[in-house]
Amino acid sequence: MEDLEAVNLAADWADISQGLRKDLGHQLHSQWIKPIQVGGFAEDTGTLELYLPTEFSANWVLDRFHDRLSLAWKIARSEVRNVEIKVHPGRRKLPELSFGDGRRPANDGSDTSMIAVAAGTIGDRGFTSSIGLDPSLTFAAFVTGEANVLACNAAQRMSATEQPQFSPLYLKAATGQGKTHLLHAIGHAYLGSHPRARIFYCSAERFMVEFVQALKSNQTIEFKARLRSFDLLLVDDIQFIIGKASAQEELLYTIDALLAEGKRLVFAADRAPQALDGVEPRLLSRLSMGLVADIQAADIELRRSILESKLTRFAPLEVPADVVDFLARTITRNIRELVGGLNKLIAYAQLTGQEVSLQLAEEQLTDILSANRRRITIDEIQRTVCQFYRIDRAEMASKRRARAVVRPRQVAMYLSKVLTPRSYPEIGRKFGGRDHSTVIHAVRLIEDLRQRDADMDGDVRSLLRQLES
Repeated sequence: MEDLEAVNLAADWADISQGLRKDLGHQLHSQWIKPIQVGGFAEDTGTLELYLPTEFSANWVLDRFHDRLSLAWKIARSEVRNVEIKVHPGRRKLPELSFGDGRRPANDGSDTSMIAVAAGTIGDRGFTSSIGLDPSLTFAAFVTGEANVLACNAAQRMSATEQPQFSPLYLKAATGQGKTHLLHAIGHAYLGSHPRARIFYCSAERFMVEFVQALKSNQTIEFKARLRSFDLLLVDDIQFIIGKASAQEELLYTIDALLAEGKRLVFAADRAPQALDGVEPRLLSRLSMGLVADIQAADIELRRSILESKLTRFAPLEVPADVVDFLARTITRNIRELVGGLNKLIAYAQLTGQEVSLQLAEEQLTDILSANRRRITIDEIQRTVCQFYRIDRAEMASKRRARAVVRPRQVAMYLSKVLTPRSYPEIGRKFGGRDHSTVIHAVRLIEDLRQRDADMDGDVRSLLRQLES
């Protein structure tokens, strides 16, 4: 019987894994889902164990895919009530890395979700009192800039003592830009000003799981009563509730009930309410009736500020300024990848005893850097530099040696080396067939001038922002 059960579990896992591969893509699936091995299933508790080879991979999957894996298994097997993700028995655990404050490195930065994502779980005792907020995700730890200041200010208003002017608050941001951080921060701040408040924080997927479990166990009345007793409702990744008619209807009624009692509601998603396909018009109107606060992609200054704020965790480890600037300039897709790259670099340096350097960053962050690097051409650089310095494009290849022409040409050569994979000889050919030694001289000169001349450094920073935007 045990062998038959193992075969059936393996067959179910093959189907689930295949579905996740379609949802997540080949790279994510291959790196994190494929290594999972199905462990034992305890019928008395309804607990299924999933194993990963290292503590790091187990924690990573736990943080990001626990809800999705739980939902998939509960759909495949109704008797599965809990999914536990663990390190494979007997496998060696990776050593803990000390960052100066005793914490392990997070893989995705300030925007991470903890595994205890639900305000509680439905069961024999109903919702538990744990709200699952990450203690590190507070307003004090949230770095603001032009891209996110509106959302941050709106979030602070939502958590203040006085009644907010708008509810619900809808935070819209692409993956890894800080919306989950703000959800946690709202919860912490609201508890600070309302110590006896009841808060419900969950992902939309977890909301669906709890609702389905309540239906199966004939506890829908208890589910509704307890859900509507909360003072603050925080729901992340609302886009995942798309198409679930019964869950949408229950969420709609919950929103109406809470709003009628003056309760506070905050939702977060990777798209605007109007872009949510498959959502009932009534629910769509509720989601957009308050304030929709957009978090834009972080600019280079905000990315640099975020990295600098994280460096306090790594003291006394030295991270040179050129490394910080390099990471801020090249990892542009989202904040989670940016901080994840910093964490990976620091972890590697600590484990190997090497110093953090620009060369080490380029060697160890190849995958992250290649995924973020936009294809900038030398022609684009020349055109941008000429517009910036107001000179004719033909001067890039001319033989003129007037300072007003030479310096912009050298800046363009420097940027060509920094922003493109072209070699010195290739760059020289694009600048009127110049020798590679001329390009090397230009690159070194501009690097030196940036250290000594604030105006030159400001020019280069402005050009980098234009080219990378």
